[in-house]
Amino acid sequence: MNRTELTARLGRVGIWTRQLDMSPGVVAEQAAAEIEALGWQSLWIPEAMHRDVLVHASLLLAATEHLVVATGVARVHARGPQAMALTERHLNERFPGRLLLGLGVSHPFIVQRILGQEYGPPVETMSTYLDAMDATRYGPAPMPTDNGRVLAALGPKMLELATRRAAGVHTYMAPVAHTAWAREQLGDSQFLAPNLKVVLTNDPTEGLAIARWSTSGTIKSPAYRTNLLRVGFAAGDLEGGLSDAVVHALVAIGDEDAIAARVREHLDAGADHVCIEVLTGDDTTVPMDAWRRLASLGVQT
Repeated sequence: MNRTELTARLGRVGIWTRQLDMSPGVVAEQAAAEIEALGWQSLWIPEAMHRDVLVHASLLLAATEHLVVATGVARVHARGPQAMALTERHLNERFPGRLLLGLGVSHPFIVQRILGQEYGPPVETMSTYLDAMDATRYGPAPMPTDNGRVLAALGPKMLELATRRAAGVHTYMAPVAHTAWAREQLGDSQFLAPNLKVVLTNDPTEGLAIARWSTSGTIKSPAYRTNLLRVGFAAGDLEGGLSDAVVHALVAIGDEDAIAARVREHLDAGADHVCIEVLTGDDTTVPMDAWRRLASLGVQT
């Protein structure tokens, strides 16, 4: 699956949401069906704490007809490579062209404290895992309709691995400057899909507070901090409370036009697809009204 074909399947803009993770299964499936009915082509779901992301993806695929469901991302430490490969193959067989498997090594505190596993060198870990997935002899054979895989990547070594072993890259907590830099690293052949956090509001003060709440905890991860320093922020921007400049770089705050403008910045910087994560001030409120408003304004271009 080449870059152009994958972009056509997912659309230029998709939805990224963790809110469905804590919703009852029926509610999540109904939400996915409405997302599809609104015209969105793709739905990204993370491996959060309350559901197995591949089981979740299976149920959302079964509840819809055309929607592409992407994992953003499935943790390689959460299941063995053969189990991952078999699930990927069976979902590709059952729902041709509708799964995009995003894989990531996650972060040390999750792998060690929550999953109880050893966290090794990220690029070596991912490369070895992909080798084992590809060596799996069982299950359905790969199909021409398969979308391939994307890797969670921010730094140059993982980006380079993605150019050799994946269809592209999914980035998270990455501003427009990183999208431009990542495109330079990837070249012209690889698919690039940044996550973009957004707060749809006419109240800039409230919007900034919601944005800060969402980013302050996540930014504690060394990988995200290192990446922001890489693209030009100073250490002082990340100490204590995040500077307003960092929050605004990571989160689009405003009305539909403001969000559409930030999406366009990522696309102009080299992104093929932008997955919008609507922030609500918690991780449980399903922002269906915001998804309706953004779809109706034709952000998907």
